[in-house]
Amino acid sequence: MSLWRDIKGTLQPFWITLCKMLSRPVTVQYPEQKQQMTPRYRGRLMLTRDPDGQERCVACHLCSAACPVDCISMQATEAEDGRRYAAWFRINFTRCIFCGLCTEACPTLAIQVTGEFELAGRDPLKLVWEKEDLLVDHGGHDPDYNFYRQAGIAVAAPRGANPTESPPVDPKGLLP
Repeated sequence: MSLWRDIKGTLQPFWITLCKMLSRPVTVQYPEQKQQMTPRYRGRLMLTRDPDGQERCVACHLCSAACPVDCISMQATEAEDGRRYAAWFRINFTRCIFCGLCTEACPTLAIQVTGEFELAGRDPLKLVWEKEDLLVDHGGHDPDYNFYRQAGIAVAAPRGANPTESPPVDPKGLLP
C-alpha cells in the first residue's frame, strides 16, 4: 500500500504539470485591461482623514519605527487646540517593500493600503511622495473611526463628554 502511495505521489505532480502545459494560457492585455486585485492586496499607501475631515495622523512615529527599510519620515507638531499632526510626512516608494507593517502599527488608522499597483517610473525623485500626495479626502477602509473620540483625549470634547465615557472622578472626593 505504501508503494502505491509513493508512486501516486510521484506521478501526480507530473500529471498536473502536463495538463497545465497543454491548456491555453490566459493573457491579460495590460494597458487596456487591468487585472482586478484581491481586497487584501497591499499596494500604494495613503493617509486618511477622520469623519470630521481632519488628518488622522498624530505623528507618533510608530509607522516609521515599524518600517523594516526605513522609508517613512515625518515631523510632529501641535495645533492651538492641542491636536498633534504631522507637519510633513514623506514616504520613499523606491525603498518601500509594501509589507504593510506600517498600517498594522498605526493606532489611528491614518496610514492604509490601496489596491493601486502602478508606481513604476524612471526618476527616483518622483517616487518620494509628500503628505499632499498621500492625503485623501475620505476615511479609507474604516470611514467612521475617529481616534480622538475613541481615545478620550480632551481635544475632540471635554473629558467625560464622549458617548462611551464617564465623567472624571475627583480624587479628593474619594477620601474618607
